[in-house]
Amino acid sequence: MNTLFDTLGYFFIISLELIGLFLIISTIVGLILMHISEERLRKRLAGKGLASNAIAGLFGAVTPFCACSTIPITAGFLQAKVPFGAIMSFLIASPLLNPIIIGMLGAMLGVKAAILYFVVAFVCAILFGFLLDKFGAERYDKNIRIKGELSASAHEERRTWPWLRKTVYAFRDSWDNLRPILPYLFIGVALGAAIYGYLPGDFVMEIAGENQLMAIPISAVLGIPLYIRAETAIPIGLALLGKGMGIGAVIALIIGGAGMAIPEMSMLAGLFKRPLVAMIVAVIFLTAVTAGYVFNALA
Repeated sequence: MNTLFDTLGYFFIISLELIGLFLIISTIVGLILMHISEERLRKRLAGKGLASNAIAGLFGAVTPFCACSTIPITAGFLQAKVPFGAIMSFLIASPLLNPIIIGMLGAMLGVKAAILYFVVAFVCAILFGFLLDKFGAERYDKNIRIKGELSASAHEERRTWPWLRKTVYAFRDSWDNLRPILPYLFIGVALGAAIYGYLPGDFVMEIAGENQLMAIPISAVLGIPLYIRAETAIPIGLALLGKGMGIGAVIALIIGGAGMAIPEMSMLAGLFKRPLVAMIVAVIFLTAVTAGYVFNALA
């Protein structure tokens, strides 16, 4: 009974923490995005070299997009003739550097862990976006375009609203974004609570402890079919960390779940040919493995 009570307590506490973090961070980001000029952003992205990759990666980092919004924005960038490398950097950074993920990691693992995660994922997004462009991956674009602007036509009007109205709107928008993912969040927390309460720590140490060399790539691959949202993977990874799983394997699991989600890969297949989709999967896998080993080395 004590184990059951501990498990239920874990479920309710982590659920409340994650929901609160999501709403607060998403509201703040929503307020920031009201003051970003899309026209200026497009002009900045139209530059050449690593600078445009870095700007695109930062844009992906400050926008809490899921696949349903990342893909249309990617199509809009393609239509606007934004450099292909910058588009790839955005596409890589958007799911991995989601501010919700960074905020959750900072709250659960500490600020240093969140900063390290951001730096590694950001550098990988810039580097791999640049390399995909140099390797000529643009030839695998299907030339499918989605009509319309990157955001609502009322964006300029919202910038003139009073702060209270902006805050209320951003909070409501955050809640609308949270509702569809609540089932996945609760599933992840429930699985994490079960792991926290019942999975033997010795078993986890033997399979995915810090001294297990293959734990990181295996964890990255496991993220693909098991976790279709990072909000689901994070509570599970935290529970596994508490049971003795290496920090590098946990980070690889989160990146694999966030960046190689099956629904997102399916939507990408509508924009790009299979070779490029495979390249993107390989890039996310390499990012997950790189981040995992960096965390193990510096932890």
